[in-house]
Amino acid sequence: MDISPSNPAATSTYISGRKKYSRPQAMLWSDNSGTISDGVRIPEGNEKEDFIILSDHNRGEISVAQQRIEQRQRMVNGTMRSYHIADKISLSCSWSRLPSRSYSRNVNFDSYGQATLSGATEYTVDGGAGGVELLDWYESHQGPFYVYLGYDKYNSDTFKVAGNVTDESFDYLSIYNDLRLMYFSNFDYTIEKRGGTNFDFWTVNVSLEEV
Repeated sequence: MDISPSNPAATSTYISGRKKYSRPQAMLWSDNSGTISDGVRIPEGNEKEDFIILSDHNRGEISVAQQRIEQRQRMVNGTMRSYHIADKISLSCSWSRLPSRSYSRNVNFDSYGQATLSGATEYTVDGGAGGVELLDWYESHQGPFYVYLGYDKYNSDTFKVAGNVTDESFDYLSIYNDLRLMYFSNFDYTIEKRGGTNFDFWTVNVSLEEV
């Protein structure tokens, strides 16, 4: 992957600064599971080298399919007994008319997650990865990698008090609250429209399967 220029190591301040709105982009792909800092999961290392932040630019829905892995056996009395092994997910997502590049230049970010290259034009609405950056990650990752997901999901056991979910569960809306180790099961793209000397529009379809 292109590692020039080098960005500062990720911190909670850096990740917060890379958000365009009050919530982070829906997905982040990383080579590591990160660390927990002030209740926030932060990927270790540098953006473009160790992780990329995916753009929400013209992103379609994120489809999550649950798979319950179990062994079922009918007992002599006619009832079914199940031996639960694990719950896994598969995930699919697509982008339409996604700019092929996130910026007009190879942008660097400061420790606050702000672009430092003067005169660079932001092509994706939130500075997240464009089509070429997604393809580059796919081509350099034949094995599994970590997918950070930011959506309204929480562990009810953590926030339940006397059977009711507490208000603290809403704090999880502003962070990546689900982490999965996944493989690519499909990646395809279409060059929908070629631009001039700046960027193309791509349609990208991605499917992932949990390890």
